[in-house]
Amino acid sequence: MLAKMPPLRIELQRIAEMVPASARVLDVGCGSGELIEYLARNKNVDARGIELSQHGVNACVAKGLSVIQGDADTDLAEYPSGAFDFVILSQTIQATRQPKSVLAQLLRIGKGVIVSFPNFGFWKVRLKLALTGRMPRTGALSHAWFETPNIHLCTIADFVALTQAVDAKIERALAVEEGGDVRELSVPGYWDNLTAEGAIFLLKRRPGMQAPA
Repeated sequence: MLAKMPPLRIELQRIAEMVPASARVLDVGCGSGELIEYLARNKNVDARGIELSQHGVNACVAKGLSVIQGDADTDLAEYPSGAFDFVILSQTIQATRQPKSVLAQLLRIGKGVIVSFPNFGFWKVRLKLALTGRMPRTGALSHAWFETPNIHLCTIADFVALTQAVDAKIERALAVEEGGDVRELSVPGYWDNLTAEGAIFLLKRRPGMQAPA
């Protein structure tokens, strides 16, 4: 009998809801594999992962998950175009060295791309920075500046601009509130950029979009 899984955090639950049953999925930066394990068990998904840390890879392999060690900045080019129905990048894009290139690669290898990230435009982040003059720490951004893995923090407005730069189409956008509530973003704008602690975007490649060099 399979061991009972702990519940997914709200953000991962919403990502899992976007993935249809029996899809082919690649989770980039999959950590210890909570999401792909859930998708494989509950939605019969052909779920695979790529993870930078050896500790995370070991945890995934111990669960019987198909995960390899790799770097999103350098190794995504090895995957063939259109290899997956969905590619997921959860809480990872801000830790990559070349976010634009990584997003373009995701759109090349996945028919759909799901990206989640902490929103540096959140009002508490702005207020703490304005009042203290120091890099803020919140529930979503919990590391001290000198030990954080986040090297390219962005706001929701920044990410929307990035989708335009890579010619991606926003199919769906969700705001993740501080307490864990999630709401739809029809047109991500100033208020969402101010009040959301994080965001989840479902993207598709536009017809005729050029593959990254």
